[in-house]
Amino acid sequence: MGLTAAAAAVPGVGFPGVARAATDSSLVFDPAAYTEQTISVTDTVGVAHSVTYRFYKVAGYVAAPVDRAYQSLNVSVPVSVDGTAVDATDAPILFANQVGGYMPSSVANATGIGGAMGPAGTLSRQRLALAAGYVVVEPGARGRSLVDANGVYYGTAPAAIVDLKAAVRYLKFNKGRVPGDTDRIVSSGVSAGGALSALLGASGDSPLYDPYLAEIGAADASDAIFASGDWCPIADLEHSDAAYEWNWGANSLASGATVDATVSADLEAQYTHYLASLGLRARGYGALTVRNLDTYILETFIQPSAAKYLAALTDTARDAYLAAHPFITWSAGRATFTWADFLTHVGPRKKNAPSFDGFDLATPECNLFGAGVTRARHFTQYSLRHESGDSARLDADIPAKLHLMNPMFHLVDKVNPHRAKHWWIRVGTKDSDTSLSVVANLATRLGNLGDDVNTSYYWDGGHGADQDPGDFIAWIAKVSGRKAHGNHGNHGNHGNHGK
Repeated sequence: MGLTAAAAAVPGVGFPGVARAATDSSLVFDPAAYTEQTISVTDTVGVAHSVTYRFYKVAGYVAAPVDRAYQSLNVSVPVSVDGTAVDATDAPILFANQVGGYMPSSVANATGIGGAMGPAGTLSRQRLALAAGYVVVEPGARGRSLVDANGVYYGTAPAAIVDLKAAVRYLKFNKGRVPGDTDRIVSSGVSAGGALSALLGASGDSPLYDPYLAEIGAADASDAIFASGDWCPIADLEHSDAAYEWNWGANSLASGATVDATVSADLEAQYTHYLASLGLRARGYGALTVRNLDTYILETFIQPSAAKYLAALTDTARDAYLAAHPFITWSAGRATFTWADFLTHVGPRKKNAPSFDGFDLATPECNLFGAGVTRARHFTQYSLRHESGDSARLDADIPAKLHLMNPMFHLVDKVNPHRAKHWWIRVGTKDSDTSLSVVANLATRLGNLGDDVNTSYYWDGGHGADQDPGDFIAWIAKVSGRKAHGNHGNHGNHGNHGK
């Protein structure tokens, strides 16, 4: 099959920052290459729906793959729901990455939608989206643990985000051939996948990625997306050790042991300068600093989360919960408590200090910044100098790779006009995998930039919690202007907007 005239157009025209990349005929999507399957999808109110869909296996989304087992994707397109025909020609596309822990993710052996299980909640969102009449794309991506026969790590930063961008380019290169509206791509991801989803949204068409995309033969198209859904993103890695101590520094480990007080204090002190550098502002709070950030997060996100939870309980269940948690004051539908009492309620912190750039290089993030035959490297000066002395300097490539992996860089240091403008951001209040300020900072910065931001914290939710998947599906319909097929979700949660 040859290229269409549009596909063979002058490389890069109309796409700011897009490299002159592949226009290989191997990247042409074949609309006839599918199998048809029927599955049962149970919606959020417990009703089962029969969904017939076409399942496409795309063996590779780049022309020069490093590892096709990971650089491939699957496309699922609804044909009918409960016997009623669905036309998904112009449907939104849910781009659901299944990355966890910055590990590799492959869909190459999947035989149907959700065949490669991802983080908690991923499969539910994918199936709900399919039942709503949306196209679902499941991309694979390289990850930090991949190593070849020569001992070279080939999935470390920025491989994962480069692959996801290449997959988006593949879809847009195939506009009119691949089912769905390629101008309405909505990404989703959890944990590290949530961070990558946020990064995909923040960094659309950034020229910083062009050399990496050209190297793997990415299609000649835009990699900007329409909207980004991000659950508990493990993002802003170079500042996460400091943010973690600001948030959880007073909490002991599950063993009852306390972390090194000097290390915790050193890292917490770093957060003062970093937070100030973000220039965040919130109505009623002014400039956000380490002096008022806790109050802002508490009053804007966490107390409303508790209030929503309590309001949904029966009177008997609510009275029992309040009796068991006397630190909460409940009055006129509002829940109030102090930051200190909230931290006590959460309990043990999950991670030691430093939480991300571990002194012993054993943390996943140190592996993420490995290179060549070096499995793991320090990516913060603090941890490096703690181990190697005050004159030690980070490897020369580290700063640029941090920028490539951090959505905040594209929202603060280099504000990207091609970013997604619609955002769905969620985290559990008991999620101590990273600081609760990571979500707050991201949502607030996006709100300051004027983007449409829907943010909620799930009361007592842990890492990977997803308490309103139906609302996410309804939100896609709202922001995309495409009505969902039928009624398969729970509605009414509009979140906080971080403005």
